[in-house]
Amino acid sequence: MNIVIAGGGTGGHIFPALAVARELRNTIDNVSITFVGTVRGIESRIIPKEGYDIRFIRSEGLVGRDVVSTCRSLSRLPMSLLDSRRILKEIHPDLVLGVGGYSSGPLVFCARLMGIPSLIHEQNTLPGLTNRILGKIADIIAVTYHESMKYFPPEKTYLTGNPVREEILKGDRDRGCKTFSLDKHLFTIFIFGGSSGASTINRALGEALVYLEPFKKSIQFLHQTGEKDFDAVKEIYSSKGFRGTVLPFAYEMADAYAVADLIISRAGATTLAELTACGKAAILVPYPYAAGNHQEINARKLWDVGAAQMILDSELNGRTLSDMIKYLLEDTDAIGEMERTSQSLGSSEATKKIVELIKGLLKKKVTEKRQIAEHRTQTRDELTV
Repeated sequence: MNIVIAGGGTGGHIFPALAVARELRNTIDNVSITFVGTVRGIESRIIPKEGYDIRFIRSEGLVGRDVVSTCRSLSRLPMSLLDSRRILKEIHPDLVLGVGGYSSGPLVFCARLMGIPSLIHEQNTLPGLTNRILGKIADIIAVTYHESMKYFPPEKTYLTGNPVREEILKGDRDRGCKTFSLDKHLFTIFIFGGSSGASTINRALGEALVYLEPFKKSIQFLHQTGEKDFDAVKEIYSSKGFRGTVLPFAYEMADAYAVADLIISRAGATTLAELTACGKAAILVPYPYAAGNHQEINARKLWDVGAAQMILDSELNGRTLSDMIKYLLEDTDAIGEMERTSQSLGSSEATKKIVELIKGLLKKKVTEKRQIAEHRTQTRDELTV
């Protein structure tokens, strides 16, 4: 049994895909899983570490880019389709799963042309252009939010939620404090802006430290900066004398969530799925250039029900961020309420639901092939007679 999982670019696409891949391995005998992504995406580093085969295609995004970049991306589209067809011919997959990102579109499109069953997963409330197109040709569409269902054919669209890696739910605070060199008795704020970091959040937090001086002895930080801002942010913490750990990327995310009393992050669909699965209080800063402004839409869903606070990127600075942090530090009931509401929204069943859809689609295609073979045999016998 061969399955191709196409997509990537960010951890928001890759980590749910890994959750599905692991569940497939656990529930289907002799399954072989191959990922397809781009060389520049985070998948090129993460997938090999997880022990999966990965192939690459020449593909770039089209939405939200300048004219020159868009033209370059369009010029690469034929190459991405050729790469996709070559990979599918080599692997002969029984199914292609598209999880979003630059490589998802070409692979699912080629799978359709080659008669290979496909399933796509939409993570955000407002589907992107690629998935809206793929929704017309994919066999099954799985969506995270009920609001997304209206954008796809109802007869083949299923509400599943967003897959969360199983290990995310197994974090340990004591172990995390040792791993990240933190004091388990201090209030811990975990900051991350996605797999590549977020300069706006990094800069605002650096400015906020000036206003958080009165809390210096009672709080500490775990800050994932991304590679670009790592040295500068580390120097800011050192110069201000605040305790904590600064790192470019946190591979032990389960323990990072476990040590956190408050999280400051972007509002990607996967991040929100993990926050709610772990029941964490958060200050969300939606990425303002996300396609269709989907991060703000995602964040508002949590903000409206009291599961998180939100600061728009355009309003984020040291003063606004420090005021929000101080409010939550001084009102512990507010954090407790956010945690309870967040936990009530979380789901750990999305992965299993998607795997069941995959199994059902595989079974359907096997049945169809058998019926076609039987029909051909019957027709041949009739002609012989």
